[in-house]
Order: sequence, then structure tokens, then C-alpha cells
Amino acid sequence: MSKQTQAQEAQTEQKSDAAPQPRKKGSMGKIIGRTMKMLWQFYPILLPVALGTAVVQAIMQSVPNIFLERILTIIEQYIGAADWSGAQPVIFSNVALLASMYVISLICNVISTQGMAIVTQGALQKFRYRMFDHMQDLPISYFDSHLNGDIMSYYTNDIDAMRQMIGISLPQLLFTFIMLLAVMIIMFYYSIPMALIIILGSAVMVGLTRFLGGRSARNFMMQQKTTADVEGHIQEIMNGEKVVKVFSHEKETEASFDAINDELMARSRDANAYSNTLMPVLNNIGNLLYVIVAIAAGIMISTNFQNVSFSGMALNIAVAVPFLNMTRQFSAQIGQISGQINSVVMGVAGAGRIFELLDEPVEKDEGYVTLVNSEMVDGEIQEAEYRTGYWAWKHPHKDGTVTYTPLKGDVRLFDVDFAYVPGNTVLHDISLYAKPGQKVAFVGATGAGKTTITNLLNRFYDIEDGKIRYDGININKIKKSSLRRALGVVLQDVNLFTGTVMDNIRYGRLNATDEDCVRAAKLAGADDFIRRLPDGYHTMLKDNGSALSQGQRQLISIARAAVADPPVMILDEATSSIDTRTEAIVQRGMDALMYDRTTFVIAHRLSTVRNSNVIVVLDHGRIIERGTHEELLAKRGTYYQLYTGAFELE
Repeated sequence: MSKQTQAQEAQTEQKSDAAPQPRKKGSMGKIIGRTMKMLWQFYPILLPVALGTAVVQAIMQSVPNIFLERILTIIEQYIGAADWSGAQPVIFSNVALLASMYVISLICNVISTQGMAIVTQGALQKFRYRMFDHMQDLPISYFDSHLNGDIMSYYTNDIDAMRQMIGISLPQLLFTFIMLLAVMIIMFYYSIPMALIIILGSAVMVGLTRFLGGRSARNFMMQQKTTADVEGHIQEIMNGEKVVKVFSHEKETEASFDAINDELMARSRDANAYSNTLMPVLNNIGNLLYVIVAIAAGIMISTNFQNVSFSGMALNIAVAVPFLNMTRQFSAQIGQISGQINSVVMGVAGAGRIFELLDEPVEKDEGYVTLVNSEMVDGEIQEAEYRTGYWAWKHPHKDGTVTYTPLKGDVRLFDVDFAYVPGNTVLHDISLYAKPGQKVAFVGATGAGKTTITNLLNRFYDIEDGKIRYDGININKIKKSSLRRALGVVLQDVNLFTGTVMDNIRYGRLNATDEDCVRAAKLAGADDFIRRLPDGYHTMLKDNGSALSQGQRQLISIARAAVADPPVMILDEATSSIDTRTEAIVQRGMDALMYDRTTFVIAHRLSTVRNSNVIVVLDHGRIIERGTHEELLAKRGTYYQLYTGAFELE
């Protein structure tokens, strides 16, 4: 099946070769740095507060080791003197100070966790805003070359991976780093030899983390990409499920899914195999290190080992006991690092994909001619502040003057060449014109270039050579939004949005009144069936209007184009998927819609284009015949063969 089951005819013309080259991904450090920079932009006050309180909390949880040593020293001193009453106030003051530090730690924990929750969810919201807004500015070629499921994965899997990284992993890693640093300083303060033993054991743990964690990380990143591939494949099959069943390809479809699903399973299995092995190994090494430190401390104390420390204290029980506690803390924090590595890696993979989307080049628009409401004042066209029903092209010039050209719908193509992929031209030397009010029909087999021409009129793609003029103005000079507002399009594949029937018709012109929408529906021949719906024009449509027939959906699409009231219409196989009876209804509406408008029609039913002012026959991107219906029949060429059934349209 094709990448996009909804792809139009133009996208089958060699476009599979136009798949974008994969972008060079940034390093993990750059991606994390960019993520943090954006978080800082989103929350310049709350983020440092949340991270700062996490740092304070880490320090507060390291300091108790000092108090433990002090209390043990006090007890040892006063037990020898048998003066417990003198020891009580000293011990209680230290305990009170320790308790106050725990309270500070608790407060910092609440501020940090609540702050990061706000930062995380708010940042994800802003990322989604930026992604969606940026996506609206991307060219049509991007959507033609990317699976819907892959695009959806940005908003689901990748965003969720970022949530884990921003909300849990990065704060935890900061907390762990500060705590390790604080504990290490305390250890060196009390005993450098004992600290070196713990650091040596920790180095073994870090080495294993790099070895096992690195392999796990690579597989988690591949898992992230494969998950997007699976979602894209499922989306494609869901869109084309009818085609699958029509050709009885269920088994083949299952086999293709099984292959990509097996790939996801293999990546996930390898990733979790390394990840699940790492934690038990680290825990056991931590326990072994605890025993080694206890034995080493016992030997040093019993042999009166000359301690080396920044404090100048001798190694005794009061120092050894806190060291055992710090051993637990140190190994536990290294375990925390290993536990967060996979989340960070997956978050970086997700963030990298999101940044790739945000870095996709937007649709270029260097146009400066705009479409404005106009009115005649003293025989001259002037811009109006209100809707007049008349439009003009506002054309500013370099000398500061502005000219206004009435919007008529005169469209001309001069020697147009076009290639989706450079060097692989699909349109050759196309020249044609449509005067205001004329109907031009394109006829030809699939892949002949009919839809490609209409895509060029909309500037969904820009031409390689030649010119296209609208009312005498080069369309490259017209802002794309103005150009597309002057063109109405009715496609074979109808897209209806969740909302009422009235909302879907009004989508053609958002400021249209209810009366305008009803008038457009009557013009399209849709009013009769709409009024028979449960709630008439206020009937809710969901799932692309799945409750309606194909013909009804097409009629609403035609009404949507009618309410926009453009001077030029593009009807891309608009009736090819409608039954003959419905086609007669639609054709009456279409004739009314096309009256006094410049119209480009693409149809496989040649009966619908007989009354065209000119019929253009295309073959492999070239115009091979043109003329009226009668003129082309008289030539007894390709059109004659198609019309009489000697040839068939594909």
C-alpha cells in the first residue's frame, strides 16, 4: 500500500522518490541543553526556584551524617564520664537542629515537586502549541511524505517521553549529583582512605552502568523510533481497511504488521533485558561495598591506623558508623542514576524528534500582493474597511504607490515545467488560459498531471520554470493566504470536521451568517437532505461525517466551497465517487456554483465536461490535445477514443 492511502493522484507521479533525507540529529548534550533553554524561556522564575529547592533538599539530606558523628562522639564522651544529665542538653540541641533541617528538607521537597509538576505540564502544553502552530506552516509536501501515524507519534509517545524526562529524570539526576557531591565532601572531611575505598567501589558501579546502561539506552532509542513506525503502519492500514478487505489481503496485511511488530518487540526486549539486569547487579555491588567498608573500618580501628583527613580526626566508631550510612547513600544514588538513564535517553529521543519537527522549514511565502475588499469611489477602485462583495488585488510598488486590480478570475499558465524531484520533470511546457467565467476541463489517465496543475495554481508546490498569472499578476507575488482565498476547491476525498453541519459549511468562510450557509447549501443541492437530519443544520458530525453517505458528504463539501464565494473553482473529481442519481443532483448544484466563475474541472466521467469551454487532454505531463467537446471528437484523437470507449481512463 502507499504511504498515504488518501494521497491524491499527483502524489503518485514519481513522488515516492521525494522522501526527505533524514536530518542529522543533535547530540544528547545539545538536545538536553536546548530543552533546558526552552524550559527557562517558558518559566524563568519558577524553574530556578524548583531546581534550587531540589538542591537545598539534597544538601539537607546529606548533612545528617555530620550530626550522627557528633551525637556518637558526645555519647562516647559522656558515657566515660558517667554524666548523662550533662549530655542531654547537648544531644537535644543537636537533635532539634537536625529536626529543623528535616523540616526545611520537607518544605523544599514540596516546593520542588509541585513547581516541577507545573513546569512539566505547562512546558508540554507549550511544546504542543508550538508543534501544532508550526505544523500549520509546513508545506503540503511534508504531509505527502510522512505517515499520519508517525506525525501523531510526536504528540503522544514523544511528548510522554519528554514528560518523564522533564518531570522526573532531570530533577532526580540534579538531586543525585548534588547529594553525591555533598556526601563525597563529608567523606573526605572525615577520612580520605575510607572515602577512596567507597569511590573505588562506586567506580565499578559506574563502569557497569556505562556498559549495560549504554546498550539499554541505544535499544530504547531504537524502540522509540520503531514505536512511531508501528503507529504509522496501523494508521495506514486503518485508513485503507476497505481496500484490504476488497482484495482479501488480510493475511498479507497481518504478515506486514507482524514483521514491524516483531522488530518493536526485539528492540523492547533487548532494552529491558539490559535495564532489568542493571539494577540487581548494582544493588548487590552496593551490599558488597557496605561489607567491605565495615571490614576495612574495623581493621583500621583495631590496628590504630593513622587516619588522613581534612578534619584531623582519628578513625573511631563515631566516624565509622556515619561512613557505613554514607556508603548506603552513595551506592543508592548511583543506582538512581542508572534507573533514570533509560528515561533520559527515551526523553532525549522524543525531544530530538520534536525538535526535528520544529526545525522543519516552513512554507515559504515571499508574496506581497494581498486580496482586499474594494469599492468604487469617483470611478476609482479603493480599499474598503467592510465586506462589499467586491474584491481587488492590492499591489504595493517599490516607489511607495499602490495599485488595485479587480479580482476577475483570469488564470494563465505560460511554459510551465514542474518536478517533485529535481531532474524528474512531471509537467512539460504547459501553457493554457482560462478567461473569467470559462470552464476548463482536464482529462487524462491517473498520473497524467491533472491534479498537479491544480496544486500549482494553489501554490502547494512552486513551479520549476515558466509563469502562472492570476488577473495578470505573477502568483509568486501574491501572498499564499490571499491566493488560496481566491480559489475554491472541492476534492474527491472529503474532509469533514467534528462539529455541526452548519459549522462545516461555515468553514469555507468563518464570518458567514447562518443565512449565507443555508443559501450555499441550497445552491449545492444539500439543503433537502440536511433538513431531514435529526437536528437539521445543527446535527453533530463526528469521525469525518461517517454517519453520512459519500454523496451527502460531497454535497456539504460543495456547499462549503460555495459559501466561500471565490471567483475561481477547482473541482478535483468532485463527482467521481457519487452514484448516478446523486450525481444529477450534485451536477445541478455544480452548474449553479460554476456559473460566471472560472472553473477547472478534473473528472473521470466525460459526460460532466461536455459543456466546458475548453477540454485539455494530458498524457505523462504533456498537453496532447485541446479544444471543445465537438472539436476534439472531430479530431478523432485520444479524447475521441476515450469518449467512445476505445480507451479507458485509469
